[in-house]
Amino acid sequence: MYIQRHAEEVVARIARRKAVLVITGARQVGKSTMLKEVFRGIRYVALDSPLVRQSATDNPSIFFAQHSPPVIVDEIQKAPELFEYVKDIVDQRGDKGSFYLTGSQSLALMKNISESLAGRAGIVKMSGLSLRELHGLAYREPFKPGPEHDSAMAKEDAAFDYQRILGIIHKGSFPELYETESDLKDWSDYHSSYFQTYIEKDIRELFNIQDETAFIKFVKAAASLTGELLNYATLAAICGKDEKTVKKWLSALELSGLIWLLPPYHNNLGKRLVKTPKLYFADTGLACFLLGWNTPEQLAAGAMWGHIFETFVVGEVMKSYYNDGIGNPPLYFYRDKDKCEIDLIVEEGGTLYPIEIKTTSDPTPSMVKNFVKLGGIPGKTLGDGALICLARELLPLTETVGIVPAHRI
Repeated sequence: MYIQRHAEEVVARIARRKAVLVITGARQVGKSTMLKEVFRGIRYVALDSPLVRQSATDNPSIFFAQHSPPVIVDEIQKAPELFEYVKDIVDQRGDKGSFYLTGSQSLALMKNISESLAGRAGIVKMSGLSLRELHGLAYREPFKPGPEHDSAMAKEDAAFDYQRILGIIHKGSFPELYETESDLKDWSDYHSSYFQTYIEKDIRELFNIQDETAFIKFVKAAASLTGELLNYATLAAICGKDEKTVKKWLSALELSGLIWLLPPYHNNLGKRLVKTPKLYFADTGLACFLLGWNTPEQLAAGAMWGHIFETFVVGEVMKSYYNDGIGNPPLYFYRDKDKCEIDLIVEEGGTLYPIEIKTTSDPTPSMVKNFVKLGGIPGKTLGDGALICLARELLPLTETVGIVPAHRI
């Protein structure tokens, strides 16, 4: 069963304007599936196959004679020789919507695009299924606190169901898990296979990481620190490697779409602000699997429930921007030396929109007391705020802050 993706509108629009459309994102988030659904009838070729990849590498000109545009090429970064030929074909023909390229390893992909396809390619970042997509909602605007969002979401048919939200957070956002009815054994089998494939395909082939045992410890450590300030020393101590190695491995996780790094908000307060990013695992289901939270009930009763819920919410907000074609969302967090923190900030047009994230179902105004920290920043305006939590309904919390239930992000 195909679940309609909110990014479909963006990719269709870009294909009308550009000769090349590039979809990047983690393995198995549905990149090629979406392209085949939106551009039905266009031929498809996957470079995951060793024989196909060898053919593309040895004879790029013959490869494109056999697979002439318009064509979808999956995992194109595995045959970098093709990029120059794509450029030549695009320059000769000038047709819009000629090449649809996907890749799950963004460093190699973006390097080749910048060198060969600059100005010719439109790029869309893609992630796993969003809660809006799973609920079949039509509203697809990027999340920003305020009455406009609240009004639009109030019109959607999305009833509160705690068990369903908990189940989705535990299951994760990979589309294959939602294609048919599945149970916890399917969940475990899927994530086990996914992680093994990630180690074998991405880590061995693309990043040349030799010490797999230490790397697996490192990935699990990163999952255990989701929602926290990035700490290289802690990661290094857990996996038994130096900080230089940990930085390299963290880059591998980020480039392959397994983690996001949320930057801190900076302003002229200078040294009073923390300058370390926060680490978030991109998929809560994979994080739960790696950490041994084998059921939704174990997750909700566990010590990391707050961090996993925050990871989920930040991910949902991030997806709303990716699905609108915004590859570098204007999202930040705030933390000063006095440990006053705001979980998430949306910046737009000189206005800062603060967001607090709590697992509570009964929020109080004291939970958003730090929002005033943004009010005195020169040149910036403090906008409407939101407290995203497990409440049932969209309600006002203060004159400028609304309660946003997690199912209405």
